[in-house]
Amino acid sequence: MKQLLLASGNAGKLKEFQALLAPLQWDVIPQQALGIPEAPEPHMTFVENALAKARHAAQLGKLPALADDSGICVEALGGAPGVISAHYAGFPRSDQRNNEKLVQALQQCSNRRAHYYCVLVLVRSAQDPEPLIAEGRWYGEVVLTPQGEGGFGYDPYFYLPEFSRTAAQLIASEKNSVSHRAQALQQLLQRLRAEQSSA
Repeated sequence: MKQLLLASGNAGKLKEFQALLAPLQWDVIPQQALGIPEAPEPHMTFVENALAKARHAAQLGKLPALADDSGICVEALGGAPGVISAHYAGFPRSDQRNNEKLVQALQQCSNRRAHYYCVLVLVRSAQDPEPLIAEGRWYGEVVLTPQGEGGFGYDPYFYLPEFSRTAAQLIASEKNSVSHRAQALQQLLQRLRAEQSSA
């Protein structure tokens, strides 16, 4: 099996990536297992942050690396919180304070359309000139009252008209089949399969 570093400390993401990449003979290892610290994320776009994280892990771990960057983008706020979704209300990071700030910003807005965005970047080495890049968007709208106990982040406030529920009210298998991360992962898997079949 080929080893792949995951440039994330999120246990849920690790489990998801391990399951999806196992059929392609990738053994996914969290970067913490090799003592690799989290990379800074100073950029203004998701793709730049994901690329920086992937190159950082590959450089220190001497292995191919996969990173993602994701967040929620609200139309009426010009795409905010965007890349700062995880710390929208400042540090230390708090889902509750982030959600309170978002709801406050949208109190007077009739347009609450939003989407979750995810970009995945896989580099074969730290200097890889052709990183594999995949993305996914999950469209919905922000509600002002939380609904549901599942998920994390903005999920209790992210309403999905096609399900008539929020992301926090979906069961894990539903969310993992339609979410922004699921879409990006499927795109990445297609590219990895195509690359392997042509090798």
